[in-house]
Amino acid sequence: MYEELKKIIEESNKIVFFGGAGVSTESDILDFRSEEGQYKSHQRSKYPPEEILSRTFFMNHPDVFYDYYKKNMIHKKAQPNKAHKALAKLESQGKLEAIITQNIDGLHQMAGSKNVYELHGSVHKNHCVKCGKQFEIDSVLNSEGVPTCLECGGVIKPNVVLYGESLDNIVINSAIKVVRNADTLIIGGTSLVVYPAASLVNYFSGKYLVLINKSKTDYDNNADLVIRASIGEVLGEAVR
Repeated sequence: MYEELKKIIEESNKIVFFGGAGVSTESDILDFRSEEGQYKSHQRSKYPPEEILSRTFFMNHPDVFYDYYKKNMIHKKAQPNKAHKALAKLESQGKLEAIITQNIDGLHQMAGSKNVYELHGSVHKNHCVKCGKQFEIDSVLNSEGVPTCLECGGVIKPNVVLYGESLDNIVINSAIKVVRNADTLIIGGTSLVVYPAASLVNYFSGKYLVLINKSKTDYDNNADLVIRASIGEVLGEAVR
């Protein structure tokens, strides 16, 4: 199966990779919906994670939001794994056009990837909701309680897409464009159930659609190659 993927990569010159939480689990970052994921592990909490990570909850209870966010959404010690490194290598070889990710951890950039579309934003970027001033991640991590702007006193908000918020139009339109122009679309580490991100596959009309995921997806029957295995193991071997 790796040989088939290697052959597809060799024949391709405009690869786009679309990845989800499964890409980062091998860097010890929990996903959300699996049996070991964050949603399951916080079932007994006063507020479910889906509620805490919403725009409304952030505005009404920023103290509770940040208590959860700092403990569960920021993973500053996490390092790129084999999947991140393999994709960065493909980009340096001129094979990979872009990475589209649902993750907010910035590990693709840390691995060396340049053209990354972050559909759900990034924990590394933050802004004051009052004056718009930009802040790095340390301004959030090093704050006591709710981080606030030193200039105007406004609350600092992570540049991540919370429940109840829309995706950035520029990012999603750019992602659609690269998918349309791709000759190969590799989808990895996502079950393709989160919309509108999952609908990106519908814009692909290239030669090869490859799905790499440990569990079955609704798009398996449409793929030219389906590999149910670790994304890091697969890409690490295929791009060696």
